[in-house]
Amino acid sequence: MQGCPECIAAGEIWLELRMCMHCGHVGCCDSSENKHASKHAHAAGHPVMRTLQAGEDWMWCVIDERNVDV
Repeated sequence: MQGCPECIAAGEIWLELRMCMHCGHVGCCDSSENKHASKHAHAAGHPVMRTLQAGEDWMWCVIDERNVDV
């Protein structure tokens, strides 16, 4: 993936990517200005996401604000 699709469409800058474990939506992380991954998690009711960063292997629950076992 080349970047956050929503940020790219809006001409915005993104930092790191997260993928929804329920539906596969890809969005930018909370360190990015738009926080598209977390916005999706809350709006869709899909709380668990995983990192798409090379060399990283972790998942996060937005609701519980904690790591989830991979």
